[in-house]
Amino acid sequence: MSTWTWDLVHRTTYTYPQDVTDSYGRTVLTPRDLPGQRRLAHTVDVSPTPADLVEEVDYFGNVTTYFVVTAPHRRLVVTARSQVEVTRTVPALADLPTTAWDDAAAGAPDLTVREMLLPSAQVAPDAAVRAFADGLFTPGRPLREVVTDLSHTIATTLTYQTGSTTVHTTQAELLAQGTGVCQDYAHLAIAALRAHGVPARYVSGYLETRPHPDRDKLRGADASHAWFSVWLPGYGWWDVDPTNDQTVDCRYVVLGWGRDYDDVPPLRGVVFTEGTGSTLEVAVDLVPTGTDPYL
Repeated sequence: MSTWTWDLVHRTTYTYPQDVTDSYGRTVLTPRDLPGQRRLAHTVDVSPTPADLVEEVDYFGNVTTYFVVTAPHRRLVVTARSQVEVTRTVPALADLPTTAWDDAAAGAPDLTVREMLLPSAQVAPDAAVRAFADGLFTPGRPLREVVTDLSHTIATTLTYQTGSTTVHTTQAELLAQGTGVCQDYAHLAIAALRAHGVPARYVSGYLETRPHPDRDKLRGADASHAWFSVWLPGYGWWDVDPTNDQTVDCRYVVLGWGRDYDDVPPLRGVVFTEGTGSTLEVAVDLVPTGTDPYL
């Protein structure tokens, strides 16, 4: 088992055309402590200095930070810095239980698993999803094979295209246009599994990106990432990344999970201002510990 230690910086900058009198925000930017993932250090800094900043744990066990800025401002910067140690074991497909998907769907062990069967704000299984996935769910087929083929089918059917969807894009719209981003890939996989009675949840985090061998890595050029986790009886939650068509390994850092993106956006909030509009800049870096600090 190898150990990977990551330095993570996620900076979000909002710029407003007129003064904002109050900003209320909630972040999900603190990596979880999990088997195979240990948070060594973490801070969330807000500028201007907030009047209040509180760390709490939400319903799903994710660490969230709430803040209130009451000083007038036209620029809001939220910077999360973490150091995370990852020793995640990647299961070989042959070592996973051979439980059939229809047996796995027959009964979940407790409420935290069973609730991942229900439709949610951004995942609503429909006829289009069933038509897309039904051929994979043949009776008696091992769930591990269904999930592997589902991931591969999504990765090869859809084209990754930044900006082609919004957080409100439905799975039917995604399938009709054939383009999306990581959260869409994850939502589609979750919808397909839930449509067949298999619990699945949405996972938010990061994946190390690697530049071309002839190029240096651009600072701030990484991004948040998303994948899905499926309940496999006899094993537990199994994390799979359909965007890259692979099982989640030590290059991934988990922030949190929920029913869909709506439960774990990195940052959301409300501002009070007479102006309209704003500009948003996000810079993310996930680098091995020991790399020169930046951002």
